[in-house]
Amino acid sequence: MITSLSNERVKKVIGLQARRNARRKAGLFVIEGTRLVRDAVEAGVPITEVFYTEEYGASEEGRAVLDAASDRRVMLLAVDEPVMKAMSDTETPQGILVTLPLPQLEVPEDYSFALIIDGVSNPGNMGTIMRAAASAGVPVMMITSGTVDLTNPKVIRSAMGAHFRLPVQALSWQGIANRLADKAIFLADIKNGSSCYQVDWTQPCALIVSDEAHGASQEAVELAHAYVTIPMPGQMESLNVAMASSILLFEMVRQRTYP
Repeated sequence: MITSLSNERVKKVIGLQARRNARRKAGLFVIEGTRLVRDAVEAGVPITEVFYTEEYGASEEGRAVLDAASDRRVMLLAVDEPVMKAMSDTETPQGILVTLPLPQLEVPEDYSFALIIDGVSNPGNMGTIMRAAASAGVPVMMITSGTVDLTNPKVIRSAMGAHFRLPVQALSWQGIANRLADKAIFLADIKNGSSCYQVDWTQPCALIVSDEAHGASQEAVELAHAYVTIPMPGQMESLNVAMASSILLFEMVRQRTYP
């Protein structure tokens, strides 16, 4: 039982939760809670260490998760409640967190659709976009400079396991242009462009979504071949980028699934 905040493993986890540079240097990030940990185990994601409280380990749910991790010969470390609270990024820790290597899912060589993230900085929005993209079966998501760190704890919580399923590439705008030279590229816009319901999403294409607070970057505008918008007959001015991305992605799914 680890009871000291001076324990090196504990200090390492606290650093991983707090600092992007620490995560990059160690090549690790942290996930918390039964659902995410169970998801990681079931997805076959390599796990470095599991930290859990005695109360969690004694619960039926906890025993099932810890047994599954133990079957994969993962190191299990019991900690007391104050230590778990110090390591956790949440107000009410669930009693389990794990460290695991930074996601490195293989990007397919050939794909007919790509989602491009143009500097989305809000962690909650970014995680929700990832969750929608993974649910829609997006083959690859490309992120540009200015995008929030995808291993930010708030992104991880909002993404709900998308990190284990969604291939991601961090690229320059030139790198994106090179990879998408054979695809139609659409830029989501609040008011301008063709209706998303009239765009042909069955063709090889890509979608750029931007942070609504700052709008599309100049690089995104220059890369795009056309604008696309979501018709809004109601009285609201706009949708946030996560909601808009979800609508656009599932219109793509609808067209490709039910032509």
